[in-house]
Amino acid sequence: MSADAAPTELPQHPETFSKKDFTSDQEVRWCPGCGDYAILATLQKLLADLGRNPSETVFVSGIGCSSRFPYYMDTYGIHSIHGRAPAIATGLASARPDLDVWVITGDGDALSIGGNHLIHALRRNVDITILLFNNEIYGLTKGQYSPTSPMGSIHKSTPMGSIDRPLSPVSLALGAEATFVARTVDTDRKHLTEVLTAAHAHRGASLVEIYQNCVVFNDDFYHEIMDRDTKVINQIPLVIGEPITFGPDGEKAVVADDDGSLRIVPTAEAGDRIVVHDPSRTEPTTAFALSRLSHNPTGPTPLGIFRQVERPVYDDLINAQVEEAVASRGRGSLEELLSAGSTWDVA
Repeated sequence: MSADAAPTELPQHPETFSKKDFTSDQEVRWCPGCGDYAILATLQKLLADLGRNPSETVFVSGIGCSSRFPYYMDTYGIHSIHGRAPAIATGLASARPDLDVWVITGDGDALSIGGNHLIHALRRNVDITILLFNNEIYGLTKGQYSPTSPMGSIHKSTPMGSIDRPLSPVSLALGAEATFVARTVDTDRKHLTEVLTAAHAHRGASLVEIYQNCVVFNDDFYHEIMDRDTKVINQIPLVIGEPITFGPDGEKAVVADDDGSLRIVPTAEAGDRIVVHDPSRTEPTTAFALSRLSHNPTGPTPLGIFRQVERPVYDDLINAQVEEAVASRGRGSLEELLSAGSTWDVA
């Protein structure tokens, strides 16, 4: 381009978007019936409804079935390496706070090789939204048990039953002091949309555990909380400001014991001990106790927002330090930095 040539104008996006604007031209290649389809469709529509701009949106994934997600979103995307998506997203969100950064990961990707990166992204309160698809199995590598598989699970790598105690993604996130933690289910579109909307609106690190069905290697693992005949007695809805009760007629309640733990009792016996749900509590103690009511979705299981608090955001803090350093000392030189201090020659 010559010096006097007019610069190429960037395409102007319309003020409103549709689901189609977030849908790429790539063939979606998940197994028929996979829960990932429902999550993908929900998120594409949600971002359009929220008026997000595809050119200002980034999806970062690791390795696994869920990590194909960036290919199917007509946004920017990074299909990174196993477990490292939170670390890459941290750098991106810090360098480009104007972008809407999402992390797509699975229970194996996030909680095994990626556990350390996940913990630090949460404790730092990086402004990213992490969707953790939990199907309690390694799907892409064909059916090995994962960090969330129940004890006794019989799979290809545990023919005599898993002897590992499973991790709870929600408990782990709360232990890392995450400022937004929630749980939902792939096929409950209304609940999924509500939770994702709240997670996206939150400033700071949001983690949403999504129970996601793997029809090939762990089909119907959440049957008890989603089957038409059993979900009414096993879903514990977390409604802000409401007493935590559940059952067809609210006959079960969650109460607090003297040691700080929570348990389920008949509502008629609960009296004034029923816990009123408040995810904005500064201390995560009650939220953590809620997360311990169920290790796997085989019985009464809390669904909704466990914690939602405000705390300084890592991206803001680090960029404020950079601005302060530039204002006081000017912009540095990379060459001077590399040659400063003690140096030596290697023969």
